Amino acid sequence: MSHHSTDAPTGRTRRRRRGGEQPMVPRAEFGSYYGKPILNPPVWAAADVGGYLFFGGLAGASAVIAAGARLTQRPRLARISSAGAAGAGLLSFAALIHDLGRPDRFLNMLRVLKPTSPMSVGTWVLGPFVPLAAVAAASSLTGRFRGLGRLAGTSAAVLGPAVSAYTGALIANTAVPAWHDAHRELPFVFTASSAAAAGGLGLFAPTTESAPARVLAVAGAGCEVLAFEQMRHRMGLTAEPYGTGPAGRLIKTGTALSVAGALGAVLGRRSRLASAASGAALLAASLCTRLGIFRGGVASAEDPKYTVIPQRERLRAAAEEES
Repeated sequence: MSHHSTDAPTGRTRRRRRGGEQPMVPRAEFGSYYGKPILNPPVWAAADVGGYLFFGGLAGASAVIAAGARLTQRPRLARISSAGAAGAGLLSFAALIHDLGRPDRFLNMLRVLKPTSPMSVGTWVLGPFVPLAAVAAASSLTGRFRGLGRLAGTSAAVLGPAVSAYTGALIANTAVPAWHDAHRELPFVFTASSAAAAGGLGLFAPTTESAPARVLAVAGAGCEVLAFEQMRHRMGLTAEPYGTGPAGRLIKTGTALSVAGALGAVLGRRSRLASAASGAALLAASLCTRLGIFRGGVASAEDPKYTVIPQRERLRAAAEEES
């Protein structure tokens, strides 16, 4: 009886296959039913949510600088930062409303405060922050109702750090791989980025008053770069979208602008023009970083491998621990 080719391979055949033949089983390609992503990508518009993330962070940190400038008798820095806090807060609020579609949806979120929900807490923080910052800015710019302006400005400064940081917790509290896996560092990245941007805005003030803003700008830029690199190193595979495609280009541009802005803030501290240019670079850096993180998250949701491979690794690690 003759033998068919389905019999087990001989030793010679096995050696020949080791010598360079292509494996019979192709490399796995990750996909899903009908070619659709495993996760639904975020439906948020980049302009709306990117603006919401950037302007909210700028507003919160600027309110803190403005309050400090009032306490230390730096009126021009206080005016610039107060105006920045109010203007950026209004733009962040407008971007959120535009993304929601109708203003009443924002009001509906104010019906219940859920301490475990970053979106609920953020809504309750942003809601009072914007009018407080607006009152403080109006008083600072007109010189009227100074007592009310100081009270509003101080209250806005108390809410400022939360306004700067909560959006990081907000997007990390989703199933989007590049955001969810960054939950440890992302609020720190956003807070540092906000400090760099607000400090950059403060660099438009005269050099005789801008020293606190300069310190915050340099410290924020340095912490942002370090925290982001630590985040990418720890995340592994799911950080890959932050280094490729449009997201990677935005992140790299933001990093370069952060470094250039920080160096310019230090080296050009005696020149108002050089300081202003450095401040503009830091503002642009923060915007690029926020947009890059947003686009990186969208890219990770669209590619199934960023969902499947980490899940398999977690299951394998759990099985090894049990054995």
